[in-house]
Amino acid sequence: MAPVVLAFAVLDIGGSTLDLGLVIGARSLALVACVLVGGVAADRWPRVRVVRGSGLASALVLAATAGSVHSGCASVHTLLWLSLAGGGLAGISLPALSALTPQTVPEELIQQANATARMGANAAMFLGASAAGMLVAVFSAAVGIAVDAAVCLVMALCFLGVSRAQDARTRQGRTSPVTELREGWQEFTLRQWVWVTTLSFAVINAAGAGGLQVLGPVVADASFGRATWGFALAAQTVGMLCGALLVTWWRPVHALRNGVVLSALEAVPLAVLAFWPSTLPLVIAMFLSGVAIEQFGIAWDVSLQENVLADRLARIYAYDTLGSYVAIPLGQVLAGPLADRLGVRATLVTGAVLVAVSVVGALCGDSLRSLTRRGGATRSNS
Repeated sequence: MAPVVLAFAVLDIGGSTLDLGLVIGARSLALVACVLVGGVAADRWPRVRVVRGSGLASALVLAATAGSVHSGCASVHTLLWLSLAGGGLAGISLPALSALTPQTVPEELIQQANATARMGANAAMFLGASAAGMLVAVFSAAVGIAVDAAVCLVMALCFLGVSRAQDARTRQGRTSPVTELREGWQEFTLRQWVWVTTLSFAVINAAGAGGLQVLGPVVADASFGRATWGFALAAQTVGMLCGALLVTWWRPVHALRNGVVLSALEAVPLAVLAFWPSTLPLVIAMFLSGVAIEQFGIAWDVSLQENVLADRLARIYAYDTLGSYVAIPLGQVLAGPLADRLGVRATLVTGAVLVAVSVVGALCGDSLRSLTRRGGATRSNS
């Protein structure tokens, strides 16, 4: 909800398009800047406590934002600083949330637990954005922000049901945060399949973000229309939900390899936008890309959780998240200038080719192709 309600809050106080970009961009920048801090925190202290604390702090920040907007005291500078705080807290909580899942379910249910969690997250993103738009339209941006604050509070209270015993990890010889960051980087680079996959999907994320989020609306206005584009985005969300549901019972031995192979489908919507911009092929392509996104995402989570020691898992997630979030705005920024220079079609084709090349490049690694679900935690050094 936060990006939607914050955007309208900026506009309600008379902010310009530049102000809007600064406020929303500040949230993303702070998230990237703080995700490594969150990784260290989640490996040093109980992850439940990190999640609860970030949820409560986010609720306070959003409540302050809603109060300032409602009272008429808000300015662009105020919203900018509050957006930075909210993004930083989101960055701190992400590694803890990702690393907590395998500590709350039996080992044989890790895949189903990750699939269920991702289905819930995707549904919440879809419903949250829709609810935010309706709240702003019917009431005001201040009301939307206040509801978002209440949601964060509820999230923190939900984690009261997760006991400290379920988050028990043995840490001996605790060192400085800088040393632990270095230790996390060594763990990240030690496993070829981890850093190769992260690098490949940084390119895929950049190509997808630039092609779909920036050039997609341009193609929509020039051909099939905005309504169809909205329907196509909804189809991708449905595909993600179906992909997660499929994983609850499909347990391939080479789950990560299969997920990477299926990720080639993310090139299809870019190719359709370039050569066949019409409703039916686009909706089908977006649905298939959504299925592929979840197939890879769940396989990636399970592979990390089975092969990385629990007291280092959050830092691995932090470095992975850093690569993903840095790549997305890079792709968004480059898409426009490239389209102006090369043309929209050529830029979309370039993005599709980059996706395909990245998938092939990832599969060139022997460690990724040979990684199986049978190894479990005993393969922590593979």
